[in-house]
Amino acid sequence: MTTTYLELQVLSTGQTSRLAEMFRLLGEPNRLSLVYACLEEPRSVQTLAADIDISMSLASHHLRLLRAARLLRAERRGKQVFYVAADAHVQRVLRDMVEHSDEQDL
Repeated sequence: MTTTYLELQVLSTGQTSRLAEMFRLLGEPNRLSLVYACLEEPRSVQTLAADIDISMSLASHHLRLLRAARLLRAERRGKQVFYVAADAHVQRVLRDMVEHSDEQDL
């Protein structure tokens, strides 16, 4: 069932704070790139750092913040840690925002 704007409730202070923090984290280009890179499949820290051209220590720092905000989840495989989008909600929001940003003004 689709929720219409008439059915939406006013956000609580806690909800507003959590959402604002998530969007603040995604407002940093490297963090946004990291989350986007993890939408389809788990990716290692090394691969992510190389793909977006940042150091592994900086990638690890950003990934720790994104994991704490529940935007990414970590999977350990032996000595390596792989990151993937936390759930379908994160995937949908980012895909929808990319699509929205690519739309032409009417």
